[in-house]
Amino acid sequence: MMRISDVLRRKGDMVATITPDATVRTLLAQLAEYGIGAMVVCEDDGAVQGIVSERDVVRSLHSEGDRVLDGPVSSIMTADVHTCGPSDTVTDMARAMTERRIRHVPVLSDNQLVGIVSIGDIVKQRIDELTAERDHLSAYIST
Repeated sequence: MMRISDVLRRKGDMVATITPDATVRTLLAQLAEYGIGAMVVCEDDGAVQGIVSERDVVRSLHSEGDRVLDGPVSSIMTADVHTCGPSDTVTDMARAMTERRIRHVPVLSDNQLVGIVSIGDIVKQRIDELTAERDHLSAYIST
């Protein structure tokens, strides 16, 4: 059974973070710079405060106008963050992400941020698992 640690081993453990007091304009610049869709919001001590995505920005722009760009990330972030651990299974994470309709999940170990997984990472891992299983069964049937 594949675990989140397997996903992190494949993709790496780099996590882009931003402080809650950074402006939304700064957030957008960093999302573009890193080519990502979400960032984990952390205090200077590394404690996870929330998560913020392009979707949060778009919804805030729609409801509040462009003044949101100069406001703090904390005003638009999701503070109730669903997290997982390295030992959680890929299958369980796929289910949780689908049921909760979330696309990015920070990975914590001993309350420390050690990675992030996206729904794309989870889908890729599941496809790889199923492909390997199919190949194994095909080889077994052939012999």
